Amino acid sequence: MSTSQNPRRAQRAPAVFIISAVLVLEALCLLGFAAWYGYQLATSAPLSLGGAVFTLVFAVALAVWLLVVGHFFFRGYRWTRSAALVWQLFVVILAVPTLQAGLILPGLVLLLPAAAVLLLLFTKPVLEHTSRLTDSGKTF
Repeated sequence: MSTSQNPRRAQRAPAVFIISAVLVLEALCLLGFAAWYGYQLATSAPLSLGGAVFTLVFAVALAVWLLVVGHFFFRGYRWTRSAALVWQLFVVILAVPTLQAGLILPGLVLLLPAAAVLLLLFTKPVLEHTSRLTDSGKTF
């Protein structure tokens, strides 16, 4: 089905672009962290090699998962709303103690995009955009 036949897919709401962009940027930041962490792991002796390798693999897997969620959110899949919601709640859980520790700039960098996504996830255009279940035009 082409986009000319489906006007809902042809014109996406700005909120859809914002949420997708935030998810992809968070994934890229997480990949950057994983690269830095891998470099630190390679150049120094960790206290627990198994734990350090697990953390590295987990960070990469989480970043890939966020890229997948961002992609399929942009395409309009319903399941991505809950995945994005849970991830943003985790980011808020990290942002609050960061702010309480006196690290204002990193805390705000974590909190503000997460809060924007949390608010935008429940807007009518986003709910309408994420109403599809499959790739086909028919949903049973």
